[in-house]
Amino acid sequence: MAITITCINKDSGNHENPNLAITHLGWISTEGKLVKNTRLEIYNWIKDENGIAYVTDSNNKVKVITAETSNGTKYLKTEADSSTKNNLLSLPECK
Repeated sequence: MAITITCINKDSGNHENPNLAITHLGWISTEGKLVKNTRLEIYNWIKDENGIAYVTDSNNKVKVITAETSNGTKYLKTEADSSTKNNLLSLPECK
């Protein structure tokens, strides 16, 4: 199953890597309902269960991938694309 991430929630902390500010990611279920999972839940789903997630806009569809900081903190980012914006951090806040 593939999901499209539609929104995020961030904490207000100061992070060296801005992707670490993401606490939750939202996506629309097949029933049309907003589902929110923590960053770690989505990370584990992609890494351990071969889940596939995307971020889309009017111009492109970019795959969400797992990453870790040098001290082992797990986070999500998107594959490189032609956009200069941060695809995940550009998403609106989940309600």
